[in-house]
Amino acid sequence: MKKLSLLFTLLFVTQLAQAQIDPSYILSMKERAKTINYLLEDKVEHYLPEIMRREGLDMWVVISREYNEDPVIKTLLPAEWLAARRRTILIFFDKGGEEGIETLAVSRYDVGSIFKSAWNKEEQPDQWARLAEIIAERDPKKIGVNKSKYFGITDGIVATDLEEFEAAIGEKYASRIVSAEKVAIGWLETRTAAEMAIYPHITKLSHMIIQEAFSPAVITPGVTTTEDVVWWMREKVRELKLTTWFHPTIDIQRADPENFDHLRTFSKRPDKQVIMPGDLLHCDFGITYLRLNTDQQQHAYVLRPGETDVPAYLKAAFKNGNRLQDIFTGNFKEGRTGNEVLKMSREQAIAEGIKPSIYTHPIGYHGHASGTTLGMWDSQGGVPFTGDYPLHLNTAYSIELNAATYIEEWGKEIRIMLEEEAFFDKTGVWYIDGRQEAITIVNK
Repeated sequence: MKKLSLLFTLLFVTQLAQAQIDPSYILSMKERAKTINYLLEDKVEHYLPEIMRREGLDMWVVISREYNEDPVIKTLLPAEWLAARRRTILIFFDKGGEEGIETLAVSRYDVGSIFKSAWNKEEQPDQWARLAEIIAERDPKKIGVNKSKYFGITDGIVATDLEEFEAAIGEKYASRIVSAEKVAIGWLETRTAAEMAIYPHITKLSHMIIQEAFSPAVITPGVTTTEDVVWWMREKVRELKLTTWFHPTIDIQRADPENFDHLRTFSKRPDKQVIMPGDLLHCDFGITYLRLNTDQQQHAYVLRPGETDVPAYLKAAFKNGNRLQDIFTGNFKEGRTGNEVLKMSREQAIAEGIKPSIYTHPIGYHGHASGTTLGMWDSQGGVPFTGDYPLHLNTAYSIELNAATYIEEWGKEIRIMLEEEAFFDKTGVWYIDGRQEAITIVNK
């Protein structure tokens, strides 16, 4: 893998340079595959050993059948593999020390450049029997499989595969089967240096789509509906040969009697909600590119006739949202649980006169990824189990929250709902492509 890593380093650096010159630069499908495979090889070789040793697991077995894939195996397959084939079994065995991780596929063929085939069907017709031989040869102390009660993404082994696996390896090794939950989470949540070199570009692409959506190129006040903007975003994503992992939303807060409804904001809005001057717009939008995801929420204001700027009362409300972000990210500390950070942040915000709601989640290979949960919009007192998981360094989050402010001029409370990608490392929390610090103006 070292030779392959060196081979792709020049290509990788060239792509990064091109992205800096032209933020709208998007790789061809062939180049994407090379990049994804480079990132995968680098992570298995240089990051997985530390994760497995940190969690005390010397063997990790990932088993899936075609079209019934474990969510984790999808992050381990090479770019050219769009699904598992027949039954795909991947093995990671920690040989210890400098020898690192041995990677095998109990398959008739190699699985990309990482997993070498370890099964010759002509010599051993039974795939399960061959898996049992490999395990006996290595005699692992613990055999991790992807089962988890509380983290859905890491609960990927199906009942049938687990039953057949236990029967095949016999009582001696079946007694050594443990949950690989923490290793799987570590694999999913850890962001490598190479991934973080490209994540700013992915995040910027997503920001650029939002900026265009909140512009006169898309919005004509009095004519354009929220659904028009939503479907423009969907079309724009496809036009760029990208995908989105959820259906976007566009919603409106305005000077009318309707109160804020969190359920309604993040569910289906009326199809014919026409965007008008004086509206405060809000979007929830994200893309998937190079196996990494974005999840962003921003605001825009539609100027009224005669206005040249966002009203001061909306600026003040927005400032509360930014302040809540600062309070919250300032409480991130390695080893603290999500529930601890949530409690500290809410108490501090309330003491400052801010009405907070915090519902932040990890992001990476999945939009709502595995890792530390820091509140849910309907669980502001803490989230059992997933909120008790501690923060680890080199992890990414969608800093998602809202601050409520009463607007005298509108006679009601509004919410500034913000969401931006951020990275947590030893220096603290920093936004991957900055954050919105002023309401965007839709000026026709």
